[in-house]
Amino acid sequence: MTSSDHRIDARDWSLLAVLSVLWGGSFFFVGVVIRELPPLTVVLLRVALAALILLPILWAYRTGFPRGLKGWRPFFVIALLNNVLPFSLMVTGQTYISSGLASVVNATTPLFTVLVMAAAGDERLHARRVAGVVIGLIGVAILHGQHLGFGSGQGFGILLCLAAAFSYGLSALYARRRLSDSPPLATATFQMLASTVMMILIAGVFERPWQLPMPDTVTWLALLGLAALSTALAYIVFFQILRRSGSTNVMLVTLLIPVTAILLGWLALGESISLAEIVGALVIGSALLVIDGRVFNLISGVASTPKATP
Repeated sequence: MTSSDHRIDARDWSLLAVLSVLWGGSFFFVGVVIRELPPLTVVLLRVALAALILLPILWAYRTGFPRGLKGWRPFFVIALLNNVLPFSLMVTGQTYISSGLASVVNATTPLFTVLVMAAAGDERLHARRVAGVVIGLIGVAILHGQHLGFGSGQGFGILLCLAAAFSYGLSALYARRRLSDSPPLATATFQMLASTVMMILIAGVFERPWQLPMPDTVTWLALLGLAALSTALAYIVFFQILRRSGSTNVMLVTLLIPVTAILLGWLALGESISLAEIVGALVIGSALLVIDGRVFNLISGVASTPKATP
């Protein structure tokens, strides 16, 4: 890792803002696509189209492919944890809940990342981070809390999205340990290729995409946006931030994503924004600020600065 997991510069904050727009848009695109296509087929088309977009770029840079099973193994593991499982869980979850709510639940990803890193011994679980995790979980409970029972379709959708966030936390740990030295473009491309192989098998068994009716033009445009912007380009940016600032910091992007996703869902899909979603997002955002700690350092620095005497 080229940078500490506890520091992030102005360039990477800018990249995080760009990534939040790219990934925030994914909830909007999925909200359009799942109106015509089943979840696993959406994930298959997302990763396959992204791989097709990335391959010519990889060849232009004359980047070599991994050799043998040993070379491909880490990319299949990261594909499973970072694409196959979370994409499938998140898209399925969005068949039960709105794109805005799904993005807010996704904002728990840094909380799971902190817990996973601590459990694996990669980072100490400081009191500030424990407090942040607790606050974040309270934020999740606020999100349509009255519907969190297993008998509720909305509650089930939230649980699926929480499982996706946990999978992202595991992927952050694995990427930190095994892929920190891999070029971002290569990592993104090989991850998508591995994801495509797995999703061909999974979607083929459960949904048989070749038997589905052909989607309309709007759906294909949303799929292209999902693949090109929210997947291919987004993962190049993601792995760039990961190399520079670390796994915990890159997951802070999910703090910014709900704002983009909720606004897109409201503007383009006509989805309503409830008070619970707003309050839950604010509580989760507060939790991430507590975990990050920069606000406290800033306040402490201002308080300790001696005042000039007249």
